[in-house]
Amino acid sequence: MNTNSKENQSQKMNSETEEKLEKKEVSLSEITGEETMGELLDIYESSLKKFEEGQVVTGIVISIGRDTVLVDVGYKSEGQISIHEFIDEKGNVNVHVGDQVEVMIELWDEEEETVLLSHEKAKKVKVWDAIKDIYDADQTIKGVITSRVKGGFSVDIGLIGFLPGSQADLRPIRNMDEMVNRTYTFKILKYNKKRNNIVLSRRVLLEAERDKLRTTTLDAIEDGKIMEGIVKNITEYGIFVDLGGVDGLLHITDISWGRVKHPSELFSVGDKINVKILSYDFEKERVSLGMKQLTPDPWTTAIHKYPVGSKVTGKVVSLTDYGAFIELEEGVEGLIHVSEMSWTRKIRHPSQMVTVGEEVEAVVLDLKPENRRISLGIKQTVDNPWEVISQKYPVGTIIEGKIKNITEFGLFIGIDDDIDGLVHISDISWTKRIKHPSEVYKKNDTIQAVVLDIDKANERFSLGIKQTQKDPWETVSQRYEVGKEISGVITNLTDFGVFVELEEGIEGLVHVSEISKENVKSPKEHYAVGDTITAKVMNINSDERRIGLSIKRLQDDEDDGKYLEEFAKNMKPATSSFGEILRTNIKEQIEANRIQNAKK
Repeated sequence: MNTNSKENQSQKMNSETEEKLEKKEVSLSEITGEETMGELLDIYESSLKKFEEGQVVTGIVISIGRDTVLVDVGYKSEGQISIHEFIDEKGNVNVHVGDQVEVMIELWDEEEETVLLSHEKAKKVKVWDAIKDIYDADQTIKGVITSRVKGGFSVDIGLIGFLPGSQADLRPIRNMDEMVNRTYTFKILKYNKKRNNIVLSRRVLLEAERDKLRTTTLDAIEDGKIMEGIVKNITEYGIFVDLGGVDGLLHITDISWGRVKHPSELFSVGDKINVKILSYDFEKERVSLGMKQLTPDPWTTAIHKYPVGSKVTGKVVSLTDYGAFIELEEGVEGLIHVSEMSWTRKIRHPSQMVTVGEEVEAVVLDLKPENRRISLGIKQTVDNPWEVISQKYPVGTIIEGKIKNITEFGLFIGIDDDIDGLVHISDISWTKRIKHPSEVYKKNDTIQAVVLDIDKANERFSLGIKQTQKDPWETVSQRYEVGKEISGVITNLTDFGVFVELEEGIEGLVHVSEISKENVKSPKEHYAVGDTITAKVMNINSDERRIGLSIKRLQDDEDDGKYLEEFAKNMKPATSSFGEILRTNIKEQIEANRIQNAKK
């Protein structure tokens, strides 16, 4: 047998022996040859593995106890691992006898033949090795964002890494909590094993992806093209849409043909929408987008849909001081002016008639598609009460109604259909001087009045209360003949005369020049309000409602009567027929005056 075959046989024997020794199945009876016991022990000890603390090795689980797991790592005594390293979140032990596990040598005491192991630390060592390889190869790693921390997030990639907030996305994140418990792909920016520090970035990956998309998108963009995008940001003036690495602005005026108060009412960040390229500035890389342009302009068919005179139904979308805007369809709104809301009521604000969100019926009054304007009216949906009011209440009709309002110039009487009739202060009484209608009437009083006039064009209904009775001035000349002596109470004194009430509402005036033959500077020097005086009727003007009186003329008549009587007494017997006639006439005049005075 040559030397090589002897060596091979020896190596084979040693290998078999080592295997049996490792399995602890070797016995002296199985050892043949010239080796001594000491040599055999040397062979056995040399076959055991040598370890260093911090080394990661693979072992086999040989038993699972209450507190520890025993792992055979090829040493003369088993290594121990705390059972807690194999207990999952639910409290279950996730290891079995016979499982191969990677462990790290935490403590190796050859004298005490004690080996303490750690499965968790072995995994961390493997992760650090993987992190180094990934970093060196400029590759990516997946991880789960576990929680928010100051300045960013904690990420589980096998070890806990830090993701700065600025590296989490391409744009600032409004709600950072939404990213927690989600899995993402990251780039390792830097790591330090000694300090247990790993810094990650998601943004650099997104930027790289965006740059790739940007080139493709820019090549595809052209005016008039319809593209799909994602809502990236929302402002009060519009929304920014990511078309694929290129952002475009969809202005609020190009969102809808209809009214849009704020884009957030229609969109949310992340929404996928279709838009039309309106314009693209290659130099500034600005893209203007439109959404309403995806559908035809409704005003192009409005003239056929809403002819003048037709009835339409719409929703009140806005109120102003001058009227209400009604949405007939998306993009088509009409205005109901306050003057077109009621035939009879004076509408100061449209809120008196309609509310936002209310469905209303109206009539098209005017249409100007070129100006995008439609004029509507509500009152035209019902008959105009002023068209029939004159037939229902012809002039001269006596009506009855309640006083709805009192002003300094008259009374407003409710009739029907919200039509109010006005009794002017001058038509309240034939005779009384009324300074304010409230002196005579109160609100809600029921009164009768006569229809004086109906002006449909100006929507005026005139009534009169005094006309329900005859005008006492029409017969005043019959009651107070010119030349008649009358008595009355002084109601007013002025510098130009004395007013005397002859009956209720009928007054006469004694001018200052008709008070006395003597010069009277002021009537107040001779009379007082409430005094009763007698005067003579001088003239009557029923049209102007004036009666002229005179005290002076009454005195003249008395003086004339006394003079005639004195003249008649002293008159000598007549010597001619003329003298006899004159004498007779004087006596008749004196007698007539006596009879007249007696009647008075």
